[in-house]
Amino acid sequence: MIYNELGRTGMQVSRICLGTMTWGRQNSQEQAFEQMDYARDQGVNFFDTAELYATPPSAETYGATETIIGNWFKARGGRDKVILASKVACKNVNGQNPPVDYMREGDMKLDRANITAAVDASLKRLQTDYIDLYQVHWPERRTNFFGRLGYEHDEHDPSTPIEETLDALAEIVKAGKVRAIGLSNETPWGVMKYLALAEQKGLPRIASVQNPYSLLNRTYEIGTAEVSAREDCGLLAYSPMAFGVLSGKYLGGARPEGARLTLFPYFDRYVRGLTEQATAQYVQLARDYDLDPGQMALAFVNRQPFLTANIIGATTMEQLKSNIASLELALSAEVLEGIEAIHHDTPNPSP
Repeated sequence: MIYNELGRTGMQVSRICLGTMTWGRQNSQEQAFEQMDYARDQGVNFFDTAELYATPPSAETYGATETIIGNWFKARGGRDKVILASKVACKNVNGQNPPVDYMREGDMKLDRANITAAVDASLKRLQTDYIDLYQVHWPERRTNFFGRLGYEHDEHDPSTPIEETLDALAEIVKAGKVRAIGLSNETPWGVMKYLALAEQKGLPRIASVQNPYSLLNRTYEIGTAEVSAREDCGLLAYSPMAFGVLSGKYLGGARPEGARLTLFPYFDRYVRGLTEQATAQYVQLARDYDLDPGQMALAFVNRQPFLTANIIGATTMEQLKSNIASLELALSAEVLEGIEAIHHDTPNPSP
C-alpha cells in the first residue's frame, strides 16, 4: 500500500480509500464487515462515508452506512488504526434526485446549528468520539457541481456565508469532535475562498477536496488540480470508475442484473451523450493491451500527482479485490498515449 499525507495534517492515508455508500442499501451489514476486514488487511486505512448514506438516499436508509461502520468498530476495535472521513449535507439548490428534505426536517444549511447537529448525530451512529476528516458534502450556494455546467450568478444568494460555515467547522475542531476539515463537489473559487479565510482569520485549513475524477470526467485538471498542488489540499477522487461504467458492463445498453444502473436508472450521469462512445474506446484500449478495463481506469487515477486518495466502491468482494489490486498496475507509455488520444477526441463527455 502507498500512503500520502492528508493535506498538512500529518495524518498518513492509504492511496486507496474505501468508499461505503452502498452499505445499508445494496450491501448488507455482513457484506460491509467483510469489505472492511479485507480492505484493512490489505493496508487500506482510509474509509469515507457521509450522513446522507446509504445511496440512493431515502428516509429509511438515512444514516445506515455510518451505523454499520459504528457497529464494525464496536465488534472489531482498532478505531485508532482507521482514518475516518464523513460529511455534512445541505439543501441542494441545483436540485436533488431523490430529494432529501427529511434530513433535519428539511432545514439543511451550512450554519452552526446544522453542522453541530449533523456531526453529533454522525458521532453517535459511528460509535466514536471523533471524526478524522469532516467534509462539506456540496456547496450550499448555486454553482457548478453534480454535472452542472454554465455558472449563473445570483446577486441575492441566500446561502450561508462561507466564513460562517468555516467558523462552525472551527468550533467542532476546537471541541475535539473533528481532527481536520475538507470540501466536496467544490469549485476552484470555493476552495480558494475557504483557504483565504482560514489564513486571514486563523481558522482550520482545508485538507482535501473530494470531487469526481475519472477517464470520463477530468474537469478537475482544468483549475482545481493546480490548487491541490500549490496549496497542499489534494484530491480525494470519487466515481473513478464512473459508477462502474468504465468496466464496460453497460456497453450496448446492457443492464446486468443487480448492477447499480439497472437498479437505479436515474443515475444516468455517465451513460448520456458521448459517454458510450468514449467508454467503448477506453474498454477496447484496455483489451488491446490485455488489461482489465476497470483496473486501467483506476490505475490512471492512481498515478495523478494531485491525488491524495482514490475512493473505490464495490458491491462484491470480487470487485473490491480487483479495485484494490489496481494500485499494482503501472500503465505503459503506449497505454497512456492511447488514453490521451481518446481524451483529445472526446474530452470530458460526462462533466
